[in-house]
Amino acid sequence: MRSNVVTIPPRAVLRPRLPQAKTIGLVAAQIAIVAALFWFCLPQGLGGRAGWVLVSGTSMLPHLHTGDLVLVEHQSSYHVGEVVAYRVPDGEVGAGHFVIHRIVGGNGRTGWRMQGDNRTAPDLWHPTNHDVVGVKQLRIPDAWFVLRVLHMPVLLALFAGFAAFFVIAFGEEAEPKVGETGDVD
Repeated sequence: MRSNVVTIPPRAVLRPRLPQAKTIGLVAAQIAIVAALFWFCLPQGLGGRAGWVLVSGTSMLPHLHTGDLVLVEHQSSYHVGEVVAYRVPDGEVGAGHFVIHRIVGGNGRTGWRMQGDNRTAPDLWHPTNHDVVGVKQLRIPDAWFVLRVLHMPVLLALFAGFAAFFVIAFGEEAEPKVGETGDVD
């Protein structure tokens, strides 16, 4: 027997009055987060202010350790006491390599005097503001492990598989639309 009575699912009655407002709010929050990440973390090579330096060595112990990832941000000026990352100036031994040390003297035009916190003598190099990549903003301890994992295709495939499983297994089921008629036998 067929019925023309429209049944309203119980979940339809409990829906919020403005479901679009919640969606718009979530999208706006996501856009704000992405914009903030671009503002603070966009690499200098892509026109941003951020640089990323992976620490190697013991010259900055106890503050920075091998394997730490440091976010540095380009500034218009630098000051004595700040920890900065810089490129070894052209024409000097090690030219092009990145070093992260503390400014202990000098100035940006004639060259900064740099020294590691775990060193007794200043560096041989005297980078100018042009050579400085940026001042330390954030330290991510032991980031080398995460970076190493992200470079393994097998593990990336495994993570993707787990993500797909959880989306399928725990995703929301399709709800019947309001106004659909139910067949009653």
